Amino acid sequence: MALDRKPAPNDLRAFWMPFTANRQFKASPRMLVEAKDMHYTSADGRPILDGTAGLWCCNAGHCRPKITEAVRAQVGEMDYAPAFQMGHPLAFELANRLVDVAPDGIDHVFYTNSGSEAVDTALKIALAYHRARGDAARTRLIGRERGYHGVGFGGISVGGIVNNRRFFGSLLNGVDHLPHTHLAENAFTRGQPEHGAHLADDLERIVALHGAETIAAVIVEPMAGSTGVLMPPKGYLQRLREITRKHGILLIFDEVITGFGRLGSPFAAQHFDVLPDMITCAKGLTNGVIPMGAVLTTPAIHDAFMQGPEHVIELFHGYTYSGNPVSCAAAIATLDTYEDEGLLTRAARLEHHWQEALHGLRDHPNVIDIRNMGLIGAVELSPIDGEPAKRGFEVFKRAYEEGILIRVTGDTIAMSPPLIISEDQIDELIGTLGRVLKAVA
Repeated sequence: MALDRKPAPNDLRAFWMPFTANRQFKASPRMLVEAKDMHYTSADGRPILDGTAGLWCCNAGHCRPKITEAVRAQVGEMDYAPAFQMGHPLAFELANRLVDVAPDGIDHVFYTNSGSEAVDTALKIALAYHRARGDAARTRLIGRERGYHGVGFGGISVGGIVNNRRFFGSLLNGVDHLPHTHLAENAFTRGQPEHGAHLADDLERIVALHGAETIAAVIVEPMAGSTGVLMPPKGYLQRLREITRKHGILLIFDEVITGFGRLGSPFAAQHFDVLPDMITCAKGLTNGVIPMGAVLTTPAIHDAFMQGPEHVIELFHGYTYSGNPVSCAAAIATLDTYEDEGLLTRAARLEHHWQEALHGLRDHPNVIDIRNMGLIGAVELSPIDGEPAKRGFEVFKRAYEEGILIRVTGDTIAMSPPLIISEDQIDELIGTLGRVLKAVA
C-alpha cells in the first residue's frame, strides 16, 4: 500500500485475523467499539454482555479505573526499561505480590509476554534444569491429548488439539501424550467428575516405554479450557503428582486460563491442593489490558541454576519485554483490584448459582453435555451430520445478535464471564443462551 494512502475505516482487507474464519467475518463483521465492566458496545450501539471475560482474560471486567490509571501514569513516568543486566522496582514488587498469592512453595517468577511464551519458557527451564543438575538425558516432554498450551512450537508440540498441529510439520522431537480425560460416563457432571483418575496411570506406561531417565517434564492444564472445558476427574491430578515425583519428572501446570480466580482460588493448584514444580500464567495477570505472562517456580528449580561464578548469566533465556514497566504497573493494579473486591475467591461464592443456571439448559435442543466448575462452564451440542462445528458457530453468531458474547470450540459453547458478574447477569446470560439454542435448533 502506498505510504500516502490511508485505508478507509471500513477497509478490512489488510488484517489477517487470528483463529478466525476471515472471509465469513469480513462479509459480516462483528465489531466491538467500547467496553465497561460487564459489557461491550457493538459498532451499532448495542450492549453485549461479556460471557467470556474477553478471551478468558478480563477477570475483573473492563476498563477498571485503578488499572487504567496505573497504565496512564506509568507510560508518562517510564515507558520502558531493559530487563537484561538492569532492573526497575515494579518488576520486583510484582514478583513479590505474585508469590504472595501463589501456592505455598512457589517462590520465584520469570516474566514473559503471553501464555504461549510462558509455556515455551517453562519447557526450556525444565530441560535446562535437568542439564544443570547433570541429568542431561532428560529431554523428553509429555503433554496430553486435547491440551492447549499456546501457539509456540513448544506449546503446539506438547498440545493435543489436532487442527493446531496438523499444518506445521513434525514439531519438536521426543514428545509423547497422555490420554485426555473427557469420558462419556461423566456427562452432565457438576464440578469434578467421578470417573477417570486411572487415566493418570498412563504416565507409567510412557515411563516404561521411554525410561524415566529420558523424561524432563509433564505439562497439563489442571482444567482444560480452550479444548472445550474438560474437568480433571477426582484424584487425577494428585495421582499425576505422585507419579512424576516418584520418577523425578517435573510437573508443570498451565494456568493461563485457571489462574487468578477462575475456579474460586487464586490458582487451580490451590483449588485442587496439588503443588506443581512450575505454573504458567498470563491473561488475568494484567486483566487482559496489556500482554504479559509469567512462569512461577519452586525454589528447587530456581536454585539449581544459581551455581558457578556470580558474574555469569545463569539462564540464557528472556525477552525484550520481560517485566515491561507498563505491564508491571497494569499487573500490580490488577492484583489490587482483585484484592479490594475479593475477586480471587468470588467464583466460589457464585458457583452454585452459576451451576444451577447452566444445568437448566440440559433439556434444550441438541444439548448432549454440560460441564462446570467455579465460574467456567461448557454446553456441548450434537454436531450436524457431515458439518462439524457448524451448529456451534451458528449459536455463536445468533448469541452475538441477541446481545451476549460466548465462545465456541467446535460444537462446544464455553463461557467464563468476568468475576464481577452478578446473579442477575448470570440469569440473563444463560437465559439468552437458552433462547438462542431453541432458535437455531
